Amino acid sequence: MDNKASREARTYNHIPNMNNFQTQKPNSPNTTPSQWKTLWMYSMMSAIALLMLFPLLWLLSTSLKSPTENIFQFPPQLWPQQPTLQNFIKVWQTNPFGRYLFNSTLIATLTVSINVLFCALAAYPLARINFRGREAILITIISTIMIPFQIVMIPLYVLTVQLGLKNSYLGVIFPGLASAFGIFLLRQAFLAVPKELEEAARIDGCSELGIWWHIMIPAIQPALVTLGIFVFIGSWSDFLWPLLVLDRPEYYTLPLGVANLSGTFSLDWRLVAAGSIISIVPVLGLFLILQKYIVPTETATGVKG
Repeated sequence: MDNKASREARTYNHIPNMNNFQTQKPNSPNTTPSQWKTLWMYSMMSAIALLMLFPLLWLLSTSLKSPTENIFQFPPQLWPQQPTLQNFIKVWQTNPFGRYLFNSTLIATLTVSINVLFCALAAYPLARINFRGREAILITIISTIMIPFQIVMIPLYVLTVQLGLKNSYLGVIFPGLASAFGIFLLRQAFLAVPKELEEAARIDGCSELGIWWHIMIPAIQPALVTLGIFVFIGSWSDFLWPLLVLDRPEYYTLPLGVANLSGTFSLDWRLVAAGSIISIVPVLGLFLILQKYIVPTETATGVKG
């Protein structure tokens, strides 16, 4: 009996205690303060991005709504019940939007080409050539950024009329021939180019203009593209100056054409929204294609648009 009792005791001791079995949670890494900070930062940026995209989404929704839908209902309906492209068709057929698109494209392209060329020519000596008064000239140019366009608008208009440039493409381009911001941006880009490249070109007998064209311009290509984007967007969306110098509808740009919709259609906001979408799409596409050049330029020059 004693042997039997001892065997039962040993067997009982080998039986695991069920109370010791507890549900074990899988090991998960603890969230560090830096991870919480990153999560909070991304959440805030996502919320801000959605907030900034909402007007564009609302504009697109309005342009796709049929005349039977109430665009002023509350609570607002973001996506139309019956999406239609009739608003775009009516805008394009009733108004010469093809002509407006051509005018805006031509004016913006010429403005970008001339502005980038003149800014590059002006910025190079301010960055790479030592001469007396260079800093004073630079400060004077930069200080003009603080002057609002409305102050110089009337003198520019009088000069444009005296030159016979009213109701012409060149009259619209005239104020954008050069810009203080563009000169400063390209000057900062020129300063970042190593001097060894310039010295090697001089040893090879390259002229000053040759150094500018063959060495400097290829080296600051991202800055040139960035300036071109800024100038294109500014020229494409400009409304006040074309309104002053253009009286003939055949020279109207897209912003003037969209503003003209409010009078033609007695403020039909669906058609105004459709015209606005037509004017936004080219700029948005250009920015999405060339945005990779903007961040490297801002990092290298320390300039933000």
